[in-house]
Amino acid sequence: MSISQTHNARASAGSAVLSGVRKLAKSFAVILTTLLGLLVLTFVIGRMVPADPVIAVIGDQADQATYDRVHEQMGLDRPLYVQFATYLGNVARLDFGQSNVTKNAVSSDLARVFPATLELATIATLIGAIFGIPLGIISAVRKGTWVDHLARVVGLLGHSTPIFWLGTIVILIFYAKFGLIPGSGRIDVFNEGLVEGPTNSLLVDAVIAGEWGVFFDVLHHVMAPALILGYAAMAYLSRMSRSFMLEQLRQEYILTAKAKGLGQRTIIWRHAFRNIRVQLLTIVALAYCGLLDGTVLIETVFAWPGLGQYLTSALFFADMNAVLGSVLLIGIISIAINLLSDIVYRFLDPRTR
Repeated sequence: MSISQTHNARASAGSAVLSGVRKLAKSFAVILTTLLGLLVLTFVIGRMVPADPVIAVIGDQADQATYDRVHEQMGLDRPLYVQFATYLGNVARLDFGQSNVTKNAVSSDLARVFPATLELATIATLIGAIFGIPLGIISAVRKGTWVDHLARVVGLLGHSTPIFWLGTIVILIFYAKFGLIPGSGRIDVFNEGLVEGPTNSLLVDAVIAGEWGVFFDVLHHVMAPALILGYAAMAYLSRMSRSFMLEQLRQEYILTAKAKGLGQRTIIWRHAFRNIRVQLLTIVALAYCGLLDGTVLIETVFAWPGLGQYLTSALFFADMNAVLGSVLLIGIISIAINLLSDIVYRFLDPRTR
């Protein structure tokens, strides 16, 4: 290799590294800006709601002197920019304040309830993706046939049926009448306390502890609400998958592949499906984020002790520390999922690198 070629290779490598550093810095700046905007939003919401945080702590029967003392202790007498700086410092230490309902730190409450929602949303997303994506692809391939019509009807019902109504019907039929599913909650009473682990996810901790009876008990409890949420996710994923696949099947490279004599299975899964993987990853990530912050109704119906039920209780009792901590956690998780999906994009689609 000549000196000029070596110089050009080094310059090209340096330019690639510099470009990668710039993209990383840009992504990091976008994440910080989004987080800052989320923090500002939660802070403003906490100050604009009509509920008085002092009254929520001391009750409405306290005298004025007690009210003034607690108001000063909570820092509400300080300027807003000072309150916001204090709020930022507390959030940086994962200190969301104390819940007025449970009397525990909000961070410890979130660490206790969020894994239950994570279990429910993860299983529901897997159900939706495993059944919804193939259903949408088959519907696109069989466009206009009875398979396509049936898939579209199933998707329409899943998209339009309220999940709280469907959950109530499932409980009335499969629990109250036939006894095929367990009652409300996350685990049977006689299995409570048998598994205690670092993750607070009973499924994961039961596997670590080797308590398979507890594992299958929790799995039995989670399947009904997960299937309902999974059905809603399946309806969304199948509809989007069908749309993406139909767009690919109209492309010229599909006609070329058919002209070359390639089989339908090869054309669909090796060519068309490869070109919609990034789009599918996007909608699966969106569905997952939607399930994480949209399990409020189904958790209420099934008395599932997750983030949705915790947030509902906090809203009912005007527990703003718990509400803002929950909203902030959901926002951070959504940002993390989108960041992770963006990283996966770069491996699936070289054009995004």
